[in-house]
Amino acid sequence: MNTDTGRATADDPSAFARPAARETPPAPPVRVRLALPTDAPAIAAVHQASRQATMPYLPPQRRTHEEVTRWIREIVLPQSHTLVAIRGTELLGYASLQGELLEQLYLRPDVRRASIGSLLLAEARRHRPDGLYLHVFQLNTGARAFYAHHGFRVVAVNDGSANMENLPDLTLRWTPAPGPVPPRGTP
Repeated sequence: MNTDTGRATADDPSAFARPAARETPPAPPVRVRLALPTDAPAIAAVHQASRQATMPYLPPQRRTHEEVTRWIREIVLPQSHTLVAIRGTELLGYASLQGELLEQLYLRPDVRRASIGSLLLAEARRHRPDGLYLHVFQLNTGARAFYAHHGFRVVAVNDGSANMENLPDLTLRWTPAPGPVPPRGTP
């Protein structure tokens, strides 16, 4: 350090040392578990935020958070196999299955494109190994690309008369690839 100028010099390399950066602890891993009734408010918040962020073509939401929470608690959870993705205590997204129908798969907007949707979808497939189908709005190009990437194919084109929003939609289906065929004569 040059004491006249207060500047670091090559004669004193320690003068160039930066203060040690604080290390941030790694984020807890994302886990998928079965949804609990106490998750209903967080699931409702994810549902509403995701629809607003990813589907701007939908009419403005008319349901309050309390109404959506009640729908999740009283209809979705009792009638569906609902999975949630969590990191620590944060609920990041959810998927809801009714038989082979993937009825819902929504993520918090701030965690999209972080493999959480893929994680939820993989768990849904594990629970329905014979295949899944779903409905997606034709305008939802992001979801359509996501499902196409994961092997879903269009099996029906619909005019929207069967959904509340009256928007054209598609029915997509995923069927697992057949396993290897054993050679002839193998027991």
